[in-house]
Amino acid sequence: MSLTEPNDKWLKEQVDSKEYSSKSELVNDLIRQARKQQSQIDWIKSKIEKAEKSGFTQDSKEEILSQAKTSLNG
Repeated sequence: MSLTEPNDKWLKEQVDSKEYSSKSELVNDLIRQARKQQSQIDWIKSKIEKAEKSGFTQDSKEEILSQAKTSLNG
């Protein structure tokens, strides 16, 4: 794996601070976070597409926010 100097330095600093035991562990954690974020984005997109196709909802803003938080944190 080839990294830019600033990125490699940042990874090393994280490992040196004992936050992670190795660069590989940190990179894997970052990838897991990115994958989770992408699945959240995909969920939001699917909800938007469904809403656009079906028209307006009768749910309140609070209900929509609650549903989003539940789905994204689940």
